[in-house]
This record gives sequence, C-alpha cells and structure tokens, in this order.
Amino acid sequence: MTEPSYAHGTGATALLGDTIGRSLDRTIDAYGEREALVDVVSGRRWTYAEFGRDVEELARALMASGVAKGDRVGIWALNCPEWVLVQYATARIGAVMVNINPAYRAHELEYVLKQAGISLLAATLSHRTSDYRALVEEVRANCPALRAVHYIGDPSWDELTSAAGSVTPQQLATREAGLSCDDPINIQYTSGTTGFPKGATLSHHNILNNGYFVGELVAYTEQDRVCLPVPFYHCFGMVMGNLGATSHGACIVIPAPAFEPAAVLAAVQQERCTSLYGVPTMFIAELNLPGFASYDLSSLRTGIMAGSPCPAEVMKRVVAEMHMDEVSICYGMTETSPVSLQTRRDDDLERRTGTVGRVMPHIEVKVIDPATGVTLERGVSGELCTRGYSVMLGYWEQPERTAEVIDAGRWMHTGDLAVMREDGYVQIVGRIKDMIIRGGENVYPREIEEFLYGHPKIADVQVVGVPDDRYGEEILACVIPVDPADPPALEEMAAFCRGRLAHYKVPRLLEVLDTFPMTVSGKVRKIELRENHGR
Repeated sequence: MTEPSYAHGTGATALLGDTIGRSLDRTIDAYGEREALVDVVSGRRWTYAEFGRDVEELARALMASGVAKGDRVGIWALNCPEWVLVQYATARIGAVMVNINPAYRAHELEYVLKQAGISLLAATLSHRTSDYRALVEEVRANCPALRAVHYIGDPSWDELTSAAGSVTPQQLATREAGLSCDDPINIQYTSGTTGFPKGATLSHHNILNNGYFVGELVAYTEQDRVCLPVPFYHCFGMVMGNLGATSHGACIVIPAPAFEPAAVLAAVQQERCTSLYGVPTMFIAELNLPGFASYDLSSLRTGIMAGSPCPAEVMKRVVAEMHMDEVSICYGMTETSPVSLQTRRDDDLERRTGTVGRVMPHIEVKVIDPATGVTLERGVSGELCTRGYSVMLGYWEQPERTAEVIDAGRWMHTGDLAVMREDGYVQIVGRIKDMIIRGGENVYPREIEEFLYGHPKIADVQVVGVPDDRYGEEILACVIPVDPADPPALEEMAAFCRGRLAHYKVPRLLEVLDTFPMTVSGKVRKIELRENHGR
C-alpha cells in the first residue's frame, strides 16, 4: 500500500526551552573570547563577551526610555551591527521587535507603525534615494503610539544608549526573570501581492529553535563564520543567520548593508567564511560576476540557498565552483519561523538539487488535496501543510486572517504545491496561485523554469501565465540572457523544448529582460511580470 504524504521529524536533540537572552548567555559563557560579529564595511568587531556587554547596555537603555514588556520596538534599517544589537536587546527585555522592510515608502511605513502600535523606532538615516528621517516626519503625526525615534549614526542614537546608566543590571535581570519562551518577541510583515501585509507574530520558542536546528543540520560549531548578505529584516537573515550562528558560538559576518556580489565574495575571502547564505538570484549574480574566479573561496564548506525555488543548474555550480560541498537547501515561510524542510549535509547531489529536503526535527508536514483537506498518497501533487513548534502565534491583531491559514488542528496551510516522494523528500512544484491552467491542462511554472535553465543562452528565467482568449492562459517565458547581445529567439527556445516537454508546456511567448522585479528579500515578483506583459 502506498504511504500517505505525511512525515514527522525525529532527532536525538531536544527542543530548547530558553529565551533568546538565556541562549545568548550560554554562548557567552562558553565562547566569550571568540568573535561574534564582524562588520566588514566599518571594520568593527565584537567578541561574544563584547557583544553581550553592548546588548545589555542597549537593553538597559531601552528600559530607561520606557519600553515595557510587550511594547513594540520597530527596526527600520539595512544590515548593520546595530540591527543585530536591537534584535538581542529587545529579546532581553521582552519587547516585541517589529521588522520593517527598508524598501517601504511613507504609506507602507505608516501602516506598519499604526498596525503594530510601535512606540519606539530605531532607524537608519538614509539609503540610496530614501531619506528615512523625512519619511518618518511625513507620517509621524498620524501614528499616535510612536513616542520616540532614534537614528543609527546620529546623535539621537547616542542619546538612547547614554541613558543605560539609569537602569541597573539587577533591574534588567529582574525583567528577564519574568519572561517566558512562549512570549511574542518578533513581528514580521509578510509581503502580500494584494493589500497591506500581515504581521506574523513569532515567539522566542519559534525562532530560537528554528535557527538552532537549521544550524544543527549544517553542523555549525564555534569554528564557523557565517557570511550573511541576506536582509536581517527577514527570517532568512535574523533567524537562520543570526540565531543559527549565536546558538552555536559561530561568527556573524556582515559583508555590506545591502547585497553587492563583489562585496560578498570579498568578505568570504577576507574573513575566511565557512558558510554563505543567499537566494538563488544572489548566487547567480556572484557566479556571473566578472573576475569571479579570482576570489579565494576555499574556506567555504556549507551555506544555505533558500527564499525561492533553487534551480538545479545553479546549485550544481555553487557546489562545484564555490567549494560549498555541504550547501543546504531550506524551505519555509515567515509564518513558520521559517524552515520546515531542509536537505542534509550528507545528501547526494540529486536530493540537494531536485528537492527542498525532508522534514526538520520536531516538525510535521503533509500534502493534502486543497479542495477536500484529505492527505494524499506519496507522489501526488497537493498543498503542503506544516505543524509544530515553528508555527506562528498568529497574525498581529488579525484573528480572522490567522484562521484563514491555520486550521483547527494547528496546521499551517502554505499555499505551495508540493509532492512528497517515497523517500520523504519534498519537491515544490509551484504556488497554487501561480499554477497556469492552459486549455484545461495544469502547468507548473517551476518545471519549465528548471528545464530552460539548461538552455545555453539563458542565465535566468521566470515563467508566468498571461490571459489568452483561446486557451484561458498562455505561457510566457521571461528570460535574462547570458549575453545581452545574443538573446534567445522565441523559435529557438521553442525548438529547445519540443520533444522534451509536453506540447502544452512549451512557452508560446518570450520576453527578454535585463532584470526581474524583485522584493528586497530577493523573491521575483511574478505578479509584475504578468502585469507588465505587452506594455
């Protein structure tokens, strides 16, 4: 009899019952003289002992400024050491850190400030064309809960930290003693394609354990140095990266405030990083950088590729050319802290390129018929659901929206179409909303994208469905060519597909682009590709 598409993660290592502050204390006690944090651009460095002292100072400063347990503290900045300090300082005092996307404009900022009820905001001064101070002042009158704003690198930041002396270490210890690992500690706004985002609310228990077990599965120790070009405002950076590192005594390396492929490779070389994170588009940019071969990446052994589907050909190059023999693919979503599935360091290349891994320790996954909710047999495509310690507490002050995605059994419905293989490894075949229905046939863009990565003229590709009078939807391939002067022609691409893909899966439309529209976290905005077609 065929097994059901259900799996639960077992393991010899128990879940952590700590708060984030207590976990950090354990690491400081064990590895106080080892490096904890390096900011390559500024040259600033912290040992764990130094990092712990600065976290404690900022925690006492926040208490002095009136931040109570459960108060929301916003962080609106690109990757920098202060971002990490705020992350751990808010956790120490039981405040709820609210991650704010650095790309937000005034109306988005105002929505988050009001929806979360942020009372204190830590922000950068500017980035590229954004004047953050001006944007804050534009909306501040409409945000009555916001009583204080402190800008990193500004005298207002020094004013904040200088207040630490008015709160004693004992007062901080008393505050920490009243915290539970199940307290909400973080709100992350999911990037919806329509309407305003929802604030996924996560606890110490959610994110500390998820970061810890991601680190366990790539075998982190105090010897590891983790290069993080992925944004901290997302789970990839602050959970899989920061918490994954600090829970093992590893070092966090910040290559630049925002992703720059040359800065990443230079940081890996200079700091002798052993692990590198990125979404597929980041790895593609690094591999295609002129002079890529001149960088010494021999210190790398592992890393994580996640955030969006990982093309098999890109993964193979990362292993072969970046020395990342133990690189791991992770699958997850903000609402699940984020990782539910991960490949293992001893997996063969097929599993590490053809799947997103198997279930994490202490987590359950299943694949269901989205119409009936019935668990399907293995090998059959359906909606992936996950349950366990990692599932969010809910969307901040939106119980109705929470009930739309978390059912009565506490299963989180991901909205992703997946197939669980007989060996328990899972393949993501697309989003339910991204599935193309062409002439009655269900077409999964991921399958076509993976195939087209093998075309010699295509560096990157995204496949979407666009309206068609005859078939309902038609298949559009949006490609970035290897050589902009010699892009593939439609007939050339179609000929490449014929006889190797079913006829109804062959793209009938082609657009050649320089770049794809992206979110700050590196996900391609397919909705914009659909909307922009024909313009």
